[in-house]
Amino acid sequence: MQQPPPTGHMVVCGDDALAERLAAELHTVYRETVTVVVPSARASDATPAGSAGRAATALLGRLQAVMARATRAAPDGVAPEPRVLESPAPDEATLVEAGVREAAALALVHDDDETNIHAALAARRLNPRLRLVIRLYNRKLGQHLEELLDQASAVAAPGLDLTTVDTSTTVLSDADTAAPALAATAVAGTSKVVHADGLLLRAVERTPPGHGQVADPGLCTLALLSATTNDPAGAEGSDDDDQEEGPQLLPDARTVAGATGRGTVVLETVSHAGPAQTPVRLTRRGLPFGSFFSPRLRWSLAGLTACVLGLAVANWVAVPGAHPLHAGYLTLLDLFAIDDPALDEPASRQILQLLSGLAGLLFLPVLLAAVLEALGTFRNAAALRRPPRGLSGHVVLLGLGKIGTRVLARLREMDIPVVCVEEDPDARGVPLARRLRVPTVIGDVTDEGVLESAKVHRAHALMALSNSDTTNLEAALYARSLKPDLRAVLRLYDDAFATAVYRTLRAAHPAALTRSRSVSTLAAPAFAVAMMGRHILGAIPVERRVLLFAALDVAGHPQLEGRTIEESFRAGSWRVLALDCAAPDDRLPDLTSAPPEDGTEHPAGLVWDLHPGYVLRPEDRVVLAATRQGLAELLGRRPRVRSSHASGTRP
Repeated sequence: MQQPPPTGHMVVCGDDALAERLAAELHTVYRETVTVVVPSARASDATPAGSAGRAATALLGRLQAVMARATRAAPDGVAPEPRVLESPAPDEATLVEAGVREAAALALVHDDDETNIHAALAARRLNPRLRLVIRLYNRKLGQHLEELLDQASAVAAPGLDLTTVDTSTTVLSDADTAAPALAATAVAGTSKVVHADGLLLRAVERTPPGHGQVADPGLCTLALLSATTNDPAGAEGSDDDDQEEGPQLLPDARTVAGATGRGTVVLETVSHAGPAQTPVRLTRRGLPFGSFFSPRLRWSLAGLTACVLGLAVANWVAVPGAHPLHAGYLTLLDLFAIDDPALDEPASRQILQLLSGLAGLLFLPVLLAAVLEALGTFRNAAALRRPPRGLSGHVVLLGLGKIGTRVLARLREMDIPVVCVEEDPDARGVPLARRLRVPTVIGDVTDEGVLESAKVHRAHALMALSNSDTTNLEAALYARSLKPDLRAVLRLYDDAFATAVYRTLRAAHPAALTRSRSVSTLAAPAFAVAMMGRHILGAIPVERRVLLFAALDVAGHPQLEGRTIEESFRAGSWRVLALDCAAPDDRLPDLTSAPPEDGTEHPAGLVWDLHPGYVLRPEDRVVLAATRQGLAELLGRRPRVRSSHASGTRP
């Protein structure tokens, strides 16, 4: 029988891959003691379909395998083996068994928002000092829930000193966390912008400088991109961490100077964010007058109009002394068959009257069709648009679920043309596509002609983000048969399968760029750093790795205290970026919080242009960029077996 966890451990409750990867992240990177609560396979098997039971069994098996592999790879004595609990639901009894009353943090990452909310309310009652990290898709509800749970913590523990005990509640969405990286993968050369409440950090990817040119380092160079970033055969296209080639995070000056032909990620600007701005409306609302009539109907109307004008001119010429307006008036009377027969008129006038009557017979059906089509357009003004003719250079987005919806919003914010493909007309992202007037094809992507309707043969990239690995793979293979050099981004669940697919597509299509991405792999680091406390300001994805930004007090960190800015830098691990010069009593307890809205002036204390010889004092607070392993070494209560203080050496 497993022993109960010690005080200060981490608890993860979930039912999918995010729980699995989050637990592995806490155990292997931060060396924390972890308790994982997964759904009971027997309870799930009681459902009519039994699919939940099979999913729970598979999750439990994968989790146990990951934990065993991580424990074998970790140094002896670094962290005890994680324990796994099975329960039908994360109710109060289950949370007590998991040790929530003694835990430091709890992550609720079930795919169901209601389940996470119920568990969060119960956990806050059990332990007001607990750090809560909750997975919610509804962002507005998440903001209200954060305020409610933080207020409940303050009421339950009125004497709690929040400067020494972090009882924060953080609501995250895996879709929101992964969407920027997925969107950036499909569009080369976009800037990485991370909005971490009160701070706005902007990192820019820069291409290698030409011969004789000197690259602008900005405030500092955060990373060197893979040497094969723009090479279709590059190793950075998969989420597999075992690949040898990859980006270099936080390189030293010598490494940056010696790197030729490699792009960089540069910290360009850092500024305080103002009040939340109203999002810019991407498209004008109103009736689509430009799409009332089909092209065939417009050509028919144009031809008949030209015919009527020609008859009017002929009448003007045939009748001597007639005024042009009178000739046009006679033509219209003849056209609608309301004029007297031209019995006593010349033969030319009689022939023109017959031709006008014939044109009228042709004009009336076209006019009726125009009226009916216009009425149908008014009735379906909010209907989904079809991809326009001649469209090219766009992104084909497959799947409008939680992830696809967020990625669609990000792509449109960057003004990138998108065509969506979705099988379910009632999918979560269909209303967003309708509101943004994004062309959408409703149909099964595996059916012939669906991808052709999305103009994939003229597209810039394909993003296959459905929930089915096989559907995403089939769509990518078929799209590559239509356009061999198409950029393809696949969302794949299984890591081994993703690596195999990536390598096979790379070998079969060396002229095309292929990327395989896992949403849980992209989102897990953000959830993990939130569990470590509010000192985490944000994260920036660099290819398949993540660079973290944190605020730390220098006191208690021998790697920083008493060292100069230059000496405290450890290449590949951490780098001090800014110094909070405000007096300790005037500092915000949480740098990620927005400035007060009551008009109280808060002294700005962050200095970014630091002298390399400044000696860090215990009372200082610094903002630094760090890798996950580097930050774990700085924050970990269990130090690594091997440590090095020399500047420029890797831990």
